[in-house]
Amino acid sequence: MLKVTENGITITLNGKPSNDILFWLTLMLVVLAIGVALAMIFLPMKVAIACLVLLVVVSFVFNGYKQRITEQKSVILISHGTLNVQQGLIAHHDGIKQQHIMLLADDTVTQRDSSLIVYGANQKPKCRVSGFDHDKEIEVMAKILQGHTMNKRHANIKMQNH
Repeated sequence: MLKVTENGITITLNGKPSNDILFWLTLMLVVLAIGVALAMIFLPMKVAIACLVLLVVVSFVFNGYKQRITEQKSVILISHGTLNVQQGLIAHHDGIKQQHIMLLADDTVTQRDSSLIVYGANQKPKCRVSGFDHDKEIEVMAKILQGHTMNKRHANIKMQNH
């Protein structure tokens, strides 16, 4: 849903919140470590050592995956909540969590695959916004971010699904 405000627009995103798979993998690793500790107490030494080796291998794979996730988190992903968009500023509100993304003069805004992507001066993605109801919302948001203003005659925007 798109609303025109005094100094920009407000968009309500209807995407799904991102599932934090890192939490579930960490929980699985803790359960595996407890299982290995129990195996070392109750099972024969060769089986216990094999379980310990399995834990080390799983920990190594988990650490590599965690490193990749951490590198990818440099891109801000927004798919739900409310956006207050003004020239050069995206304010994202999701319950009690709030974040502000400032766009610099060198940043570029593009539309791709029903989402809006903000690229930094180094041409690396800075922010990706998805969860829009209509492609028109993406177009309006991009224009506001790039400095276009909305006149009073544009204040009544109606969008319909066909």
